[in-house]
Amino acid sequence: MSDKIDRYAVFGNPVEHSKSPFIHACFAEQTGQQLEYTAERVEAGDFENAVARFAENNGKGLNITVPFKQEAWRLATRRSERAERAGAVNTLVINGKNDYYGDNTDGIGLTRDLTNNQKLQLQDKNILIVGAGGAVRGVIEPLLATRPASLTIANRTRQKALQLEHDFSDLGNVRGCGFDEFGSIDYDVIINGTSASLSGELPALPATLIHENTFCYDMMYATEATPFMRWAQLHGAKQVVDGKGMLVEQAAESFRIWRSCEPETAAVIEALARL
Repeated sequence: MSDKIDRYAVFGNPVEHSKSPFIHACFAEQTGQQLEYTAERVEAGDFENAVARFAENNGKGLNITVPFKQEAWRLATRRSERAERAGAVNTLVINGKNDYYGDNTDGIGLTRDLTNNQKLQLQDKNILIVGAGGAVRGVIEPLLATRPASLTIANRTRQKALQLEHDFSDLGNVRGCGFDEFGSIDYDVIINGTSASLSGELPALPATLIHENTFCYDMMYATEATPFMRWAQLHGAKQVVDGKGMLVEQAAESFRIWRSCEPETAAVIEALARL
């Protein structure tokens, strides 16, 4: 097997829209790495077997997207501290049969895009995250590390948001709530962490959340503006951005973990925007 090319992939469902193969092909060319990276649709109930099959065929690493991040966390035989805390894994290193190291690069991908690429100052800001799934779990700790004034997590199922408040309250001012409990806070940054954009839906958010200086960010991305982005634009958000930059930044961190080299992200973000 040693003479075969190293294989990597993103596992998800849906996954057909994924730009990860393009991104990692750019990274490989940029750094002179020989590898193959594909997007693989995995059916519900088949995740563990799919990982095992991939590992047997010279699979060296996987990115994990919706809806398997928490399942990947359970499957990992060892985890990084940030993955342990998040309870979600988006990066697997395959060391051998049933030997999987789990990490989570979502949070560092988001904060790098917001602070480095978007030039956003998060310290002392009021941040709202919509959603409480695996994608959101992975970004809470890095966001709190930027020392915002407050971090509110809102979810349709209120109890899931309250659970995240409980799990992360030792790291900063974090509050969980339902969609009818936003209160009177002026949010400086609103982040959509739900996968609703992938199905063309929009969470039930009041227009009063947005004021003239609100920065709105969708962790998802699509070829056109997502429903969340259209909602934000309609109600006068100062700036509206999708998750392509986050995608590239988290991919770069995964690539570093797998290949022990750091790719340049700015040119890849530009190339992705032209697709």
